[in-house]
Amino acid sequence: MKRYVLKVSCLIAAILVSLTLSAQKYGGGVIDKTVAVIGNEAIMISDIEEQVQMMRAQGMSSDRNLRCEVLEQMMESKLFLMQARIDSLTVNQDMVASEMSSRLDQVRTSLGGDEEVEKYFGKPLYRLRQEWTEALQDQNLTQQEQSQVASNIPELTPYDVKQYLDTVDKEDLPIVPIKYRLSQICVYPDREAANLAVKEKLLSLRERIIAGEKFSTLARIYSEDPGSARKGGELGMASKSIFWPAFSDAAMALKPGVISQIVETPDGFHIIEVLEKKGDMFNARHILIKPQYTAADQEKAFRKLDSLKTEITNEAVTFPLAARFYSEDTATRTNGGQMADPQTGSSYFEIDQLKPQDYAAIKDLKEGEISDPVESLDNEGRSGNTVYKIIKVDKIVPAHPATFENDYNQILAQVRQGKQIEAINKFLDKKIKETYIIIDPMYRECSFTRDVWAEKFKKD
Repeated sequence: MKRYVLKVSCLIAAILVSLTLSAQKYGGGVIDKTVAVIGNEAIMISDIEEQVQMMRAQGMSSDRNLRCEVLEQMMESKLFLMQARIDSLTVNQDMVASEMSSRLDQVRTSLGGDEEVEKYFGKPLYRLRQEWTEALQDQNLTQQEQSQVASNIPELTPYDVKQYLDTVDKEDLPIVPIKYRLSQICVYPDREAANLAVKEKLLSLRERIIAGEKFSTLARIYSEDPGSARKGGELGMASKSIFWPAFSDAAMALKPGVISQIVETPDGFHIIEVLEKKGDMFNARHILIKPQYTAADQEKAFRKLDSLKTEITNEAVTFPLAARFYSEDTATRTNGGQMADPQTGSSYFEIDQLKPQDYAAIKDLKEGEISDPVESLDNEGRSGNTVYKIIKVDKIVPAHPATFENDYNQILAQVRQGKQIEAINKFLDKKIKETYIIIDPMYRECSFTRDVWAEKFKKD
């Protein structure tokens, strides 16, 4: 049900300016101290611990020693931040405010509300907002500076790409996987009838709940949201921003204990019961039911698609013309059925970019051949809606080592990325050498990615 995606965490600690490695006691006898000084910027143990806390609150982990990884990221960020201030870069406050809102919603949802957030971090929410906003402002400057360094590479030309191909080992050339260019003709089942059946079922369940049956029991039996069904339909305290707007609007309008009317979202149809509301957060139960289609729906669609395939094969009509007249997929119909990746806009698909049903239908076909009718999914919602289709293989590009003639843009992107990484590494190596840096020996065992840090440890 929840539609957010947890992102890589930002630097959460407030900036503490100090020029010496000092220590002080916190409440409860916990020792905090400066563990790294980068120019006029300092990193405290508390900074690292707050970052680790934030990463774990957002469900993230690390294969390396987490605190070592966080410390190295912080030290590198400080170098970019110092240069950003020298370059007089300004904070994009709109981006900071948006990021702050998003991060706060994620943490509040993950931990279960404002009180739990305060308990987890041991600070009042207003103070956390202030510290995180300051850190996000620094992060914004850091990212701007890093982008500036990366963009300062010379403009690349075909000569640079050719030179790269002439010098790189053939074994190191990227392998371009097999790609397909496809067209489709889609037919949807009778959505209206299926939607009506779902609504009738949900109305029946709503009446049973109002008559005294437990919402949670019926949710376990009937709900098609596997994540919440086993919990009796309960979603947990979460920010309204992580749900589909129709769902959150309906939930926020309900009084606790009242059962909603039927609510439609891209996931299907719901009835909702709100258990608790706090500000813009709520905990609710729901029962989700998705439209189901019958064998008769499939048989009817397959007959139509089979007939179209026969006409196209017999050259009575072309595939693009048939798609324009008969396909019910608005995204591809006007292009003669030509499919495009909704994420990249590319008309070529690698295998892992295709829906499993679509790949199964075309994997044994040759160029120009058309698949048998297949049941698949469209790109609506999170799981997609049932759709029936035939697919034409317009072109197959076999897997091959990248070449200048056929894969110029891909190689160019690889060369550009390599140059940008090289520029960033040169910047960091230079700054580390010329900047006053001290690292506490307690981190001497860390496996930092840059050997140059080893020269910066404080003498024991």
